[in-house]
Amino acid sequence: MGKQNGSCWWCVKAFKWIPVIFILTIVFWSYYAYVVQLCYYTIDSYLQKTLYLIFFHIFIAMFLWSYWKTVFTDLISVPEVFKVPLSEVEKLQQAQSEEAQCAILERLGQNLPVSNRTIRGAIRFCDKCQLIKPDRAHHCSVCRACVLKMDHHCPWVNNCVAYHNYKFFILFLGYALIYCVFIASTTLQYFIHFWKGELDGMGKFHILFLFFIALMFAVSLNSLFFYHCYLILHNRSTLEAFRPPMFRMGKDKDGFNIGKYNNFQEVFGENKKLWFLPIFTRYVFLGNGVVYPVRAQHQGPSTYNSMGNTQNSFGDGISFPERTYDEDTHNLLGDNGP
Repeated sequence: MGKQNGSCWWCVKAFKWIPVIFILTIVFWSYYAYVVQLCYYTIDSYLQKTLYLIFFHIFIAMFLWSYWKTVFTDLISVPEVFKVPLSEVEKLQQAQSEEAQCAILERLGQNLPVSNRTIRGAIRFCDKCQLIKPDRAHHCSVCRACVLKMDHHCPWVNNCVAYHNYKFFILFLGYALIYCVFIASTTLQYFIHFWKGELDGMGKFHILFLFFIALMFAVSLNSLFFYHCYLILHNRSTLEAFRPPMFRMGKDKDGFNIGKYNNFQEVFGENKKLWFLPIFTRYVFLGNGVVYPVRAQHQGPSTYNSMGNTQNSFGDGISFPERTYDEDTHNLLGDNGP
């Protein structure tokens, strides 16, 4: 990658913005094609123009707002309490066996809220960041950091999709799909006129390509959006869908599943008025990036009763709420909704 002040590093950094620039170029061209070529030059009815322009600007505004937030929301750093002191890192590196390393990690993580394990049953440790990984956190080789509740690194937003911007990413997909479906449906009749030879002028080519591109993106966004809706309702990230999280009791793809309504609130928060706005919201008792409710069988010996909740303070002025979920008590967190 080169040094951060070297020309190679800046070239790589600039190259990563190409997909974002490509998407914005398509969006700005679609604005010209729809507003100018379709609404201004092609449509004769003033009422139709007005309605089309109103809905178009609402959809494009929500789409761009969500996209902006997905791209430019910074990663939330792993709290300092998870960092392993240099002296302990040296002990890990000098350990003579895997069992010795596991023992050191167990000692370091005994007061941390971690329930995820490696496939060998050890506490997860990142040797690059030199920290104990919080539950659902993974190291991103592109961002060069451990990312809280990492879903995947998306080149189209030049950012990791994770705890800090997952809601924005879902809204971006949803509003992008609505935007494309709206364009495709409102340009369909003019696309038909084009094939019948009833549409003249250079604007007909803009409308033709606008319909095709909107339809193409709508098809691709459809599967991606509804796949992530499925993941939300089952409380899984993309990484967890491909590789189920490991607990003390073994793999469990539903280890973080606390009911569809609660799973939804974990991403979109408890304020219903803000659900569909790209504003950061959360329900603190349903996960805060570090601590997440899990099924009772995955709790460690230090866990509080599954019907209660408390707050664990790990320094730096940060308090992490802890709440467990018992699959035998489905109404614990309002599984059926309020």
